[in-house]
Amino acid sequence: MADETQLVVFTLKQNDVICEYGVPITKVQEIIPMANPTKLPQAPDFVEGIINLRGRIIPIIDLKKRFDMGASNITAETRSVVVEVEGQTVGIIVDEVSEVLRLPTDSIEPPPVIIGGITSEYLTGVGKLQDRLLILLDMDKILSEQEKSELVSVARE
Repeated sequence: MADETQLVVFTLKQNDVICEYGVPITKVQEIIPMANPTKLPQAPDFVEGIINLRGRIIPIIDLKKRFDMGASNITAETRSVVVEVEGQTVGIIVDEVSEVLRLPTDSIEPPPVIIGGITSEYLTGVGKLQDRLLILLDMDKILSEQEKSELVSVARE
C-alpha cells in the first residue's frame, strides 16, 4: 500500500470560485463553529480577534484576508479550524470544512510558483484526487516571523 497523507479539507470562496485546501490532520486540534471574536486594537488586518476556547485565549485569523481574497462572509457553514502554527494555537476562519480524507503521497505534485495571491512559500504541494485539485498548505509558513510574534503577544493580552 502506498504512503498516504491524511488531510482536513476546507473551502475558501471568492466570488463564484471555490478553492479547496488541505492541511495535515496532525496540525488540526479541532474544528469549531464560528464564534464571535473579541476585536483587538492595532492587530494586523487579518486577525479578527481572540476567543476563549475552554480557558485558552486563541487568536482568530481570517485566512481569506491573509491570502488577499477579501473578508470572509460568515454563514452557518463557516468554521474555525483550530491549528498549531509552530507551537502556537491559532484559529483560522474557513468558509466550510468539507471532509477528512487520505491522499496517496504519489498524488501530490510540487507547488507551482504562484497560485492566485498565494505564493508557493505557503504551500507544500497540490494534491490530485480524481477530478479535484487540493491546495496543500504549510501552516507553519502562512505567517511571517513578525506576525507570529505579534500573535504570541495578542494571545497573552
